[in-house]
Amino acid sequence: MNLRQLPNAITLMRIALTGPIIWALATHQYVLVLWLLLIAGLSDGLDGWLVRRYGWYTKLGGYLDPLADKILMMGTYFTVAWTGLLPWWLVGLVVARDAVIVLGAMAFRAVTRSLEMQPLFISKANTFFQIVLVLSVIVNAGVLALPAWYLDGMLMLVLFTTISSGLAYVFTWGRKAYLHWRSTA
Repeated sequence: MNLRQLPNAITLMRIALTGPIIWALATHQYVLVLWLLLIAGLSDGLDGWLVRRYGWYTKLGGYLDPLADKILMMGTYFTVAWTGLLPWWLVGLVVARDAVIVLGAMAFRAVTRSLEMQPLFISKANTFFQIVLVLSVIVNAGVLALPAWYLDGMLMLVLFTTISSGLAYVFTWGRKAYLHWRSTA
């Protein structure tokens, strides 16, 4: 393996960590879950830094990195819902938002023959708050009891940012598709 592939190897390791994280969550080993999530988060930062620092970008890595993030996020969200730490309706909303974005991207690509995704600020905020919420419910379940008002507030914040970011993508990319269609009609 040449060094240019190192970020991809780190990303594959992050995908592989999803299984042990799900197992640790399912068996209520919350401290272990937090350690594994810390390793996954550090690996995400490391592979991104290597790509930026050394220019080790690959097309494969461009697909693998967001895929790894989604696999880890969805695996974690499904498991915390299965164990009763988060409501299923929230997990359904998170999955529905991602499905709308993916289907919208596929439709945009079919119409325009191009696609260069650009994450919106609200989407980055949504991802941040989704991560904070899942970490909070894990900490609350097995490490330190957190105030109910905080957990309820985080849940409402994730609800708001999930809906807002989904709508923002629909409007932003819908407008781009419409303008493209108008310019070619």
